[in-house]
Amino acid sequence: MSIIALLKFITTHPLNRDSKLRSIARFAKWQISSRLAPGAIVFDWINGSRFLVRTGETGLTGNIYTSLHEFADMGYLLHVLREDDLFVDIGANVGSYTILACAAVGARGYAFEPVPSTYMRLIENMRLNNLEGRVTCLNVGVGSEEGEVSFTSDMDTTNHVIASQEQSNHAINVRMCALDDALRNKSPALLKLDVEGYEAAALQGAQETLKKPSLHSVIMELNGSGNRYGFSESRILEMMFDHGFKTYSYNPLNRSLINLNGKNLASGNTLFIRDYSLVLENLASSPKIRVLNKEF
Repeated sequence: MSIIALLKFITTHPLNRDSKLRSIARFAKWQISSRLAPGAIVFDWINGSRFLVRTGETGLTGNIYTSLHEFADMGYLLHVLREDDLFVDIGANVGSYTILACAAVGARGYAFEPVPSTYMRLIENMRLNNLEGRVTCLNVGVGSEEGEVSFTSDMDTTNHVIASQEQSNHAINVRMCALDDALRNKSPALLKLDVEGYEAAALQGAQETLKKPSLHSVIMELNGSGNRYGFSESRILEMMFDHGFKTYSYNPLNRSLINLNGKNLASGNTLFIRDYSLVLENLASSPKIRVLNKEF
């Protein structure tokens, strides 16, 4: 992302629109302090949660600039999850969503991250928040079945399974599992799936998980990346509809759900909801979150 595009993202973010100069100052402060610090910096986040962040970690630095990098989806998680719900983070990276779910809300978690170096950063953030007893971290990818695939390792939040036509100078082999095997006898409430286009394969191995009555919502990245594998997003939508889910977008500021006819065209993520009445009840009764002198 260019500096101009980044500053536009920061200043137009819903939590920064009324304080553009402060948001730019926050950006400048991080740019200076991160270069002066000898190592990772601890950032105090929401409801007593924290994360360790280094310069160049785009997901976490986005949270510094805006408090919630992916505002709609992170806001939904904070409002809909309840203490002791089970949250499943597939493609956890260094743990932003898992920290919110399990440290800020108090849920239990499973976090899947296949790249070893990123997985170690995930573990650091779990330890920082004393989540070793609440979160099970697995250094595996999620696909249709158990096996091994080639994976990029130098692309930060966009590391992915290497497609047949791709070349990578930093390829590694990673172990894959099927979600149904990993979550046998578990009852997840919310699942976040962000695997850079490999969603169709991950869902193929999650058919029993998708049937579980406890699973009321899925946050899924659908941004066209599946084209590299020949995966069809329309087929993904059909699969989710067959399991009783409908698509929505969410506005955390007024806690409203907007019914969609397909994937969310205004965002890289799409929200799938099955138990609409339970979700509405949770959204309405959730305590307010306070960040950047705002409550929502």
